[in-house]
This record gives sequence, C-alpha cells and structure tokens, in this order.
Amino acid sequence: MSTQTDVVIDLRNRVKVPIISPATSPLLSVQENPFFIRGALPSSSQTKAIAEIVKTYEWREVVVIYEDSPIGTGILPHLTDALLEINTLVSYRSVISPSANDDQILKELYNLNIMQTRVFVVHLLPHLASRLFLKAKEAGMMSGGYAWIITEVLPSLLDSVDHSVIESSMQGVLGIKPYIPRSNEPSNFTKRWRKRFRQEYPDMDPVELNVFGLWAYDSITALAKAVAQARTTANPKFKKADTRENLTELDAIGTSALGSLLLDSMQNTTLKRGLSGEFRIIDGELQPSPYEIVNIIGKGERIIGFCKEKDGISCKKMSGKTAVKCNNKQLASTFWPGESTIAPRGWEIPTSGKKLRVGVPVKGRLGQFIKVEIDSKTQAVTATGFIPDIFKEVLQSLPYAVPFEFIPFSITHGKISQDYDDLVEKISSKVISNPFFN
Repeated sequence: MSTQTDVVIDLRNRVKVPIISPATSPLLSVQENPFFIRGALPSSSQTKAIAEIVKTYEWREVVVIYEDSPIGTGILPHLTDALLEINTLVSYRSVISPSANDDQILKELYNLNIMQTRVFVVHLLPHLASRLFLKAKEAGMMSGGYAWIITEVLPSLLDSVDHSVIESSMQGVLGIKPYIPRSNEPSNFTKRWRKRFRQEYPDMDPVELNVFGLWAYDSITALAKAVAQARTTANPKFKKADTRENLTELDAIGTSALGSLLLDSMQNTTLKRGLSGEFRIIDGELQPSPYEIVNIIGKGERIIGFCKEKDGISCKKMSGKTAVKCNNKQLASTFWPGESTIAPRGWEIPTSGKKLRVGVPVKGRLGQFIKVEIDSKTQAVTATGFIPDIFKEVLQSLPYAVPFEFIPFSITHGKISQDYDDLVEKISSKVISNPFFN
C-alpha cells in the first residue's frame, strides 16, 4: 500500500534493492526514489477520465469529497487541474476523516445539500465510502437531480462493498475503472484462483480477484523474467556490509550486487499478454490504460462507455466493436439516482441560499421597457417588459442557479422625491445588489 511503500523508501535506497509496488498515491515519486517501481496506475492518471465525464454532461461546478489521508489528498491538485482544463470549477472540497462517526458524516452532507452544486466526485476507500452513501441516502441526496462519480478505487474494489449498501444507497452512481481486455488467460486464471482460495480459506467469505490482483501477478511475472536475465551476469549475494561497531541493523545488511541490474531491467519492461492486458512499465511507471465508465445498477455495475487519454469518451470497445447500445452517442443510456433517465443539470436553487436583490423602478417613464406590479394581498413583486425578459434569459443560460428577488423602488421625479440616482446609491449601501432602470 502507499503508506507501507513510503515507510520502506529509506530501506530500499540503502540496500539498493528495487521494489515494485501497487502503490497508487501520486505523492510517491519514481523520479525522487530511483529504486521505486510502480506496478499500478497512480490515482492521478484517472483525473482526465473523470473530467471527460463532467464535460460530457456540461457540468460547470463539482464538489470533491475525499478522505483525510495521503490517499485522499494526493489526487486533489491533479483533479482540480483536469477540471480547470474543461472550464469546470471545484466549488467546494469536503474532507472526511477515516475516524468520522455517522453523525459527523451526516452533518457534512447537510452542509453540502444547502449549496447549489449537485455533482459530487467521491474519492474514498470502500469502507468509508459505504458509510457516506448510506448517510447520503438518509439525507435525501440519492434522489433525482443529483449526480455522483466515484473514483476508480471504489469500482475496482466494488466486490468488497456490502451488496445491501449498493442496492439501497448507490443506485445510479457513475464510476471509472481500468479496462481489462476480455480473454481466456485472465478468465482461466481467475477460475484457478477461486478454487485455490476456497481450498486454503474455507471459512472465509468469497473474495473476487480485482485489477490490483492482476497487476500484482503481472508485476511478479515481470520480476521473475528480470531475475532470470540478471542472474546470468551477476552474483545474487549482498556485498559485505560495513564492519564498524555501533551500526544499526539496516547498516549491517549491506548492498545488493543484483539490485542495479534488476532495476535496469524492471524500469523498462513489457508483457504483451499479461493478465491485465499489455503490462508496460516505462521509466519505472506503469503506462496508462483505457478506463471503463460504469453505472451502478442492482447489485453491480453496467459498462456504459470507455475513455482513452488521447481520444476521450466513446461507447466503443478498444477493438472498435460496439460494446453497448449507444445510438451514436458518447455514452450508453444511463440510470441516475432516483430512478431517473434524465441527466442532472448539476445545480439546484438552494432553499436557504442568498438571493440577488434586484431594484426595480415603480412608475417609470417607459412601461414597455419595464413595468412593475405589486400584489395587494401577497405583496409579491413582478417585473415585465423588455429589460426583465433579457435579465431572465441571461440567468437561464447560466450553468448554475442565481436565485433573485425584485425590490420595488418608487420613482416620481418630483423635486423632493427619489430618483434614479437614489436607486443606484442603494447598491453601495447594500440595500440592493443590482438595479433595473429605464
């Protein structure tokens, strides 16, 4: 794991032994740690795929919900940059502690619910994500008008999430996961793995083999290949350690004579037909693969499209054959929260949000431009005419909600009465936010 890999950085540099790890944290740098080889995709590699989903539905603002840990914080700058490239803002960052209780999670969700943004990107490990979605359902946030996108760690480990949580509280969620080509090799291996798992752990609940398991197998295969090549040219023993007194146990280990040769081989290696597809490491980093876009329905997921880094979103398989019925659209038909088939617009007018106070002149000179009427019973203010019509059209064209109310302002043009200068002066005094006048 990322945290474990971080701990052994000093050890591997001292003994000069390369370590291939499925650590996904982008905070772990291959460039800064020459003996570190990443055998999984860093979490930052998925951010463009997430941005492509947001772009497809023309959402202009999102809220990011992430875990208060290196796993959660490492993705933030990369995700923010990817969204800025498509002119979408992260309107709010919601951080959830792994030790947060249910009341604290529910309180944070209520805070999010009074905002106008209705698109949430969730980057949490499965256990914490399960609790979040249960509370989101309780808060009424898994209904129509809401959009939820989960980062690849959750879809890749979806089998570890309780099926009751998926069925009750995650319906209509979108997610991404690395694309694994369908072939006989991973299928046959998975069957053998399940059989052996049942034999060795008969008392445990069944565990499905996920992409991290496939990457681990391919990593070990590549390592074995590198060892076989290196052993023909180098002594596998460690060089003699320093014999001075008062050495630590780490200092006494010595350095590997084989490590540098292994490093050279492992930093650039390719398995054309790995279990995970083409397993290719260049300069110590596993190269990006396409992503599947999935839609949570029932007890599991349904593929609705694919995303390649250079080509963007498509509803075609990587081979070019049709994967799903997409009717020439970028994605197949999608099931949204609240059993809706209509894509959320991404925002709602908050019930408790501040309103834009628009000053409007009562009894102005030109009624065809603006005419203001006040209901004698309800005191409701309505404004009609050319200027209010343009104002309302502009607001409707915005990708987010701007709640407003008309504030009447009497204009009589007398010597001692209020005039248009008085109306404009109300802006600086913050009585109104914006004036209409003719």
